[in-house]
Amino acid sequence: MADEEPKQLNYIPEVILKKRKNNEDWAIRRKQQLEQRIKKSKGDNFVIKKPEQFIREFRDKPLIKPYLTQELDLIQMKHRTKRQRRALVTPESKLLFIIRIRGKNDMHPKTRKVLYSLRLRKIFNGVFVKANERIMEILQMVEPFITYGCPNLKSVKDLIYKKGLAQISKQRVPLTDNNIIEQELGKHGILCIEDIVNEIATVGPHFKEVSSFLCPFTLNRPEKALQGKKKLYENGGDSGDRKDNINELISKMI
Repeated sequence: MADEEPKQLNYIPEVILKKRKNNEDWAIRRKQQLEQRIKKSKGDNFVIKKPEQFIREFRDKPLIKPYLTQELDLIQMKHRTKRQRRALVTPESKLLFIIRIRGKNDMHPKTRKVLYSLRLRKIFNGVFVKANERIMEILQMVEPFITYGCPNLKSVKDLIYKKGLAQISKQRVPLTDNNIIEQELGKHGILCIEDIVNEIATVGPHFKEVSSFLCPFTLNRPEKALQGKKKLYENGGDSGDRKDNINELISKMI
């Protein structure tokens, strides 16, 4: 029997061999990457978080954070009222001038309602009020949003002459015609703008009618007088009772 001839091996080009090698290496790398990714994802699912981290993440949610800050404002308002009720002191002066110094950010609806009851609907609005125990309780409720004090005669005059507007038939009318004043307040003996100044400054018997006749004063933003600090004025902040120092702030806002 004749010897069989050896089979010849098929020739494979070197380019194809390199390509197979590269494909194998790439498949190995992809497998390793996939395994690492699965391992990492499983590890992340079992991370133990501290309670503080859960609370922080909850509070930082866009829809939750405004609600929590408003609720915090309400809680602080209740605490201020309870804490300061015993130390409530009515100023010697019967006249107070209140200025709203903060906007509505972080404000609870109940706080806004109290500010609206004082006719302080916008930031840098100002109003005259008669000082008594009830008004002092109200001011303490919204203290972080306002500043107030005892205006002197000069401040009263400057406010009424330079910034005074009357509320007539839901229209804001400048105090340039004494006939308008006499028509609206003549039955109370108030005939001119000087009578209005006197009634406000002395907190006369018709103070309520005259202060209601006047629109809330729209004041200018003071330069460098308010620093945006939420602390009380007596502690180096902006809000709360300024006593006689309110006159300095008024002069910068007219």
